[in-house]
Amino acid sequence: MAGLSLSGLASGFDWKSLVEQLMQVEQVRVTRLEQEQATNTQQVNALSALGTRIDSLSAAAAALKDVSVFSGRDVTSSTSGSTWTLSASAGSATGSHTIAVSKLATAARLNGTSDIAGGLNATDDVSGLTLANLRTGAAPTAGTFTINGQKITVATTDSLASVFTAISDATGGDVTATYDHTTDKITLTSATDSTITLGAANDTSNLLRVLKLTNNGSGTVTSSGALGALKTTGAISSAGLRAAITAVDGTGAGSFSINGVSISYNVNTDSLSTVLKRINASTAGVTASYDSALDRVVLSNNTNGDLGISVSETAGGLLGALGLTSGSLARGQNAEFTVDGGPTLTSTGNTLDESVTGLTGLSVKVDSETTQTITVAADTATMRTKIKSFLDAFNAVQSYVDDKTKITSANGKVTTSVLSANREVQGWADQLRSTAFAAVSGVSGTIQRLEHLGIDFDGTTGQLEIGDDDKLTAALRDKPADVEAFFQTSTTGFVAKLTTLLDRMGKSNDDQQERLNKTNTNLDRQIEDVQRQLDAEKERLTASFVAMESAQAKIQQQGTALTNAFGSSSSSSK
Repeated sequence: MAGLSLSGLASGFDWKSLVEQLMQVEQVRVTRLEQEQATNTQQVNALSALGTRIDSLSAAAAALKDVSVFSGRDVTSSTSGSTWTLSASAGSATGSHTIAVSKLATAARLNGTSDIAGGLNATDDVSGLTLANLRTGAAPTAGTFTINGQKITVATTDSLASVFTAISDATGGDVTATYDHTTDKITLTSATDSTITLGAANDTSNLLRVLKLTNNGSGTVTSSGALGALKTTGAISSAGLRAAITAVDGTGAGSFSINGVSISYNVNTDSLSTVLKRINASTAGVTASYDSALDRVVLSNNTNGDLGISVSETAGGLLGALGLTSGSLARGQNAEFTVDGGPTLTSTGNTLDESVTGLTGLSVKVDSETTQTITVAADTATMRTKIKSFLDAFNAVQSYVDDKTKITSANGKVTTSVLSANREVQGWADQLRSTAFAAVSGVSGTIQRLEHLGIDFDGTTGQLEIGDDDKLTAALRDKPADVEAFFQTSTTGFVAKLTTLLDRMGKSNDDQQERLNKTNTNLDRQIEDVQRQLDAEKERLTASFVAMESAQAKIQQQGTALTNAFGSSSSSSK
C-alpha cells in the first residue's frame, strides 16, 4: 500500500498539490514573522553602526579635554638649523627671549700619570716575545710592512727578535733593529747612515704603527714613546703595571674610594676592564677609561661644571699604580650666558632651565657659544588637529542620523529609511545641532560659542566646518587659555555638555538594540511554534488523503472482483 502515497494513484485526484497550496497559505504566518525579524535586524545593525560613530565622537570630544592640548607650547629658535634642544612645559608664558652663551660647561677630568705600564721586556733580549703577546697599545696584525722599499712578511707567531732578523735580511744588513728595556723603545739604525724610509701604501700589517716607528728623514728612527701598555683583560696582577700593588690582603683583595664611594677589587681575580666598569656603574658620578695611546687612566665627571674629583686609598693600592693619586685635575668649566641682555649668569651644566634663567617652564640645552632668540608660542598645530578630528566625528554622527531617518517623496511615492520610525533617534540630530550652537556658561573669556572660533554649520551640507580660518588661528594663537576654558570648563564647558548628551544617546542606543534583539529571540520561538503547527497539519492532511486513496483502491478492487465474477457466469449460461 506504500504506493498509495502517490497523489491520485487510486482516486485520480492530485491531493498533494492541494496540500502544498494549503501549506503555502498558512506559511504566510511564518513569512510575516520573518519579515518583522529582518526589519528588527536592519535596525539593530543601523543602531550598532550609529553607536560606533557616537563612541568615536565621544573619544574626539574627550581628546579636547586633555590638559596638554591647549596649554601645549611650541618652541623655536631664530637661528636656522640651530642644534640647541628646546622645550617648554605646558602653560609656559609665551614670548621671545634672547639667550647669549659665552662659555659652554665642560666636565672636570682627573688625568692619571702616563707610562703606568712596565716595558715590553725586562731585558734587551726579545727572543721570548711573540707579536701575539706583545703588551702594546694595539695588537699587531699579520701581513707585510716595508722598509727602504723592501717587503717584510710577519705572522703573529713570530718573535720580536725574528722580526728584527727579517728586517736586517730584507735590507741586506743595512738596517738593524734593537730594543732598549730602559727606555722601552725600539731603534732602527742604518749602517751606512742612509735615510731610512718606512712604510708603503700597500702594507697590510700595522706593526710599524704599533711599534711607534715613523719617518724622520734620518738614518736612525726610534719609537716615539714607550711601547708597553696595560693588558686590560686577565688578572690585574699580570696586567703589566710598572708599580707594584701592595695594599691588598692575602687573597689579593683591596679597595679605594672615588668621591666617597668605596670600590673593591682583587688583583688575582679582577681585570682592569672589570674594575673600570665597576667604577662606571657605581654612584661615584664619574666615567673611568684607559687611554692606551698615552698609557694612562682618566676619570671624567658625568656632570659638567667646575666640580672636583676626589680619590683616596691606602698607600700601595691600585689607584696609586694607575697614577690617579698623583694625577692632575683639569678643572671643569661652568656655562656663562645672559638672558635678554641682562647680567652674566652661570650654570654647572649646558641645560639652561628655569632654575638658572628665571624663565618659567623653558628649558634650553645649548651646544654652541652663540646668541639665539628663543620664541615660546602656543602649539596651534596640535590644537587645530584635535578640533578638526572633533568636527569630523561630529559630522559623521550627524550625517548618519540624517541618512538613516530621512523620508523622501518622489512622483507621489514616499520612501522611508531604516530608522525613519524611530522618533528618538530623529531627535538626536536636533539635539546635537542645538548643543553645537549653544553658548557655554561659567566662562569669563572671549570664547563662549563655536562661532567665536570661526566654526559654524555649512548652509548647504548642514555640517560643522571651519568657516573663518583666520579667526580660528587668531584665537588659538592669542587666546589659548580662553579656548581651553570654553572646551574644558567642568560641568558647563562645551565638552562636558556634549559628553552628557552623548552618554545619554549611547545608553539609549544600547537599550534599543537590546530590546530589538530580545524581540527577535521571541520571534525565533514564535516561528518555531508556528512551523511545528504547520508541519503537524501537513502530516495530518497527508495521512487523511493517503487513507482516502487506500479506501478508494479497496472499492475499486471489490468492483473489479464482482465484475469478473458476474461477467463469467453470464457467459456460461449462454
